Amino acid sequence: MYSIITHLYKVAKAGTLAILQIILRRGLGQKAKKMLLLCLMKDIKNILAEASVGSAITAKGWVRTKRETKNAIFIELNDGSSFNGLQCVFDAHGLSKENAAALSRSNTGAALSVSGTLIDSPASGQAVELKADSVTVIGECPADSYPLQKKAHSLEFLREIAHLRPRTNTIGAAARMRDEMAYAVHSFFHERGFRYIHTPIITASDCEGAGEMFQVTNLDLDALVKSGQPADYAKDFFGKKAYLSVSGQLNVECYALALGKVYTFGPTFRAENSNTTRHLAEFWMIEPEFSFAELPDNMALAEEFIKYLFGWAMERCGEDLAFFDKRVQPGLIAMLEEVKNKKFAHMSYTDAVKELEKKSSSFEFKPYWGCDLQSEHERYLTESVIGGPVIVTDYPKELKAFYMRLNEDGKTVRAMDVLVPRIGEIIGGSEREYRYDVLLENIKAKGLDPEPYWWYLELRKFGSAPHSGFGLGFERLLRYVTGLENIRDVIPFPRAVKQAEF
Repeated sequence: MYSIITHLYKVAKAGTLAILQIILRRGLGQKAKKMLLLCLMKDIKNILAEASVGSAITAKGWVRTKRETKNAIFIELNDGSSFNGLQCVFDAHGLSKENAAALSRSNTGAALSVSGTLIDSPASGQAVELKADSVTVIGECPADSYPLQKKAHSLEFLREIAHLRPRTNTIGAAARMRDEMAYAVHSFFHERGFRYIHTPIITASDCEGAGEMFQVTNLDLDALVKSGQPADYAKDFFGKKAYLSVSGQLNVECYALALGKVYTFGPTFRAENSNTTRHLAEFWMIEPEFSFAELPDNMALAEEFIKYLFGWAMERCGEDLAFFDKRVQPGLIAMLEEVKNKKFAHMSYTDAVKELEKKSSSFEFKPYWGCDLQSEHERYLTESVIGGPVIVTDYPKELKAFYMRLNEDGKTVRAMDVLVPRIGEIIGGSEREYRYDVLLENIKAKGLDPEPYWWYLELRKFGSAPHSGFGLGFERLLRYVTGLENIRDVIPFPRAVKQAEF
């Protein structure tokens, strides 16, 4: 039957809707009819790309715009598969009663099924359009209550209707970009022999040692408050305090010391009471880890990774990227192209601070050796000192986490931050401390209890080896490739302070 369907599809593709209807009425069972119709119902992205003039097609999607003239009714139909929609044109004088009734209910936001013949478009803006023969309203959308009308809406307003905002140009484009970048992440690592490891979301240890973690419990906290009794975590689900993970790094290191090259890519959580455009309580992290790798190897991988992602965005996301470049961040494509093509500069933290101190009065936060570099410092280094991306290395040990390899000077660690123009840090990583005694001292020096890290320490007892890795916040990457300033606009349902509505 497959060969019959293939043949009929070719015939129908070259014919008219009337011929197709005859084919479907004769000699085919219900299963075959469904298969043929499925072949013919392509998404709008493919319809526009193939531009098969003369094809009889059925398109389904949502009404973006509706415009009526004396002789025609124009509907832009969009199914989310691409930025551009399909223009469907109805002859205003030749409408059947059924089509006229359906079109009267085809308001912005309504879900439609439109059938007709693809023709060359006489108007500018699209190569083809659908000469429509019939329309069916699948789902109505009352104009008087639908919050998305044909006008500009602020991103702040759209966050209040997160269930509907994917239908807008900006958020729809951000969602497609998010999908493509996720695919690019997996493609990059798989092409280089890295294995994808799923690390736990629930943990009993704090990777960063900052203490900003969400607690996980099934104890009846309301009852405990009423009773005035302290919580007995031995009776909790895990028999101890447990939290949502802030990073998959510690866990993925276990697999790096077994499989060699691995990465994790999943949700992480920070209970940081920060209500800014750069912070979320729930976000996604990309964390590769590879064995027998030192800091220079890590730096090379990070540079290659960033260039690969930017190249992917420019090659695969042209329509959406053009929209962001025109409407959100002018010059975005040129900036991505420049970062992609430039060799990343290298600079030690000490040299970076010296450069910053030359312009100390220009900054809100005065730079000094031992300070944590602020966004304004990072942007100055990339935009004014280097004129492009730069990797800063060898930070003071007090600024970095306990797991970073201590340098011979005893004051700095083999850490790296990749800085890019416009946002500053985009990647943070390090060579890991693989010496048991030094790691144990680092944990104690940070005021942490070594007990929850017993298994992490034990990795340094059995076949320990140099290994390195880094973390890239996925939403931070998306802010960069879309030009969107607020991190809450590049994740489908943002979680932040006082925000868990949807």
